Amino acid sequence: MKKIIKIAVLVIIALVIIWTFGLLWSNSQPKDVFYETEKAEIADIEKTTIATGKIEPRNEIQVKPQISGIITELYKEAGQPVAKDEVIAKVKVIPEMGELNNAESRVRVAKISLSQVEAEYKRVKNLYEDKLVSAHDFEEAETSYNRAKEELAAAEDNLDIVKTGISRNAKNNTNTLIRSTITGLILDIPVKVGNTVTLSNTFNDGTTIATVADMGDLIFKGKIDETEVGRIREGMPVIITLGALQDLKFDAKLEYISPKGVEENGANQFEIKAAMTVPDTVTIRSGYSANAEIVLQRKPKVLCVPESTLEFSGDSTFVYVLTDSLPVQKFERKAVETGISDGIKIQIVSGLNEGDIVRGNQKNEE
Repeated sequence: MKKIIKIAVLVIIALVIIWTFGLLWSNSQPKDVFYETEKAEIADIEKTTIATGKIEPRNEIQVKPQISGIITELYKEAGQPVAKDEVIAKVKVIPEMGELNNAESRVRVAKISLSQVEAEYKRVKNLYEDKLVSAHDFEEAETSYNRAKEELAAAEDNLDIVKTGISRNAKNNTNTLIRSTITGLILDIPVKVGNTVTLSNTFNDGTTIATVADMGDLIFKGKIDETEVGRIREGMPVIITLGALQDLKFDAKLEYISPKGVEENGANQFEIKAAMTVPDTVTIRSGYSANAEIVLQRKPKVLCVPESTLEFSGDSTFVYVLTDSLPVQKFERKAVETGISDGIKIQIVSGLNEGDIVRGNQKNEE
């Protein structure tokens, strides 16, 4: 019995040793490696760069008053269209006491002067009718009288302007009615009825009554890095995508590249502008964030492969072309000449033919 047990133990040990050697031998054998494959195909390829920015109207103006006062009426709201010279608001003048006093004093002086000149004119006129003075003396008296009347009218007009902002002789041109200077859309009216506004002059920008823009002429305004600015030029086609309208793309043309860069976050940025083409059926609001895709180079209908299939060695570029797939994949290393790349596909100038199968990434063991 003991002999049988001893023989069984020896057999088991022998089997374990044989199994172990078999496993080690199996693991030492080279495994077949399988790769994904890609086909060399004819396709369009573009090399692009992206600039970030926003959409702005080309012509956006701020309407400011020519007199100081208080807003008494607003005839328009933000979002409404407005025509050139259409009234947006009305301002009531609050006269400055010093100017008012001077204007009133000027009227009183003009009346005194007119009264004196008028008496002299009537006296000379009577003498002229009696042929006691010459025509020259009468004409001088008449001229002085007319001049005094004109001075009184001007003084009274000036007093009206100081009090109300309206001249009696130019009511249609009053500064109290704030009019739009262009035809467009009102983007903003930052004032309310009762707000005090100041006039726009050489020393003061004045209070903005409204912001008006022509929304039919929009531009993309953004910035591009100095590493890309040397590769773009005016007139290049641009594709605009908006954050608010991600399903739509708009054609544009690059029309401006700033000659001077501005440093931002350690890098020089150059401002660019592109004129957009927007269909009438699409509404775009001023200030939309946008990306501009600028086509640096385009090659239509060229032979392409995925850039991940390339192998770089020194100054040379290679691909592995499939020669056999059974029982295992076999590849032949070939040198190729490449062209432009869009970061995913790359142009093959020579070394491959359409339909060639090239090696891609290694497949998982699964």
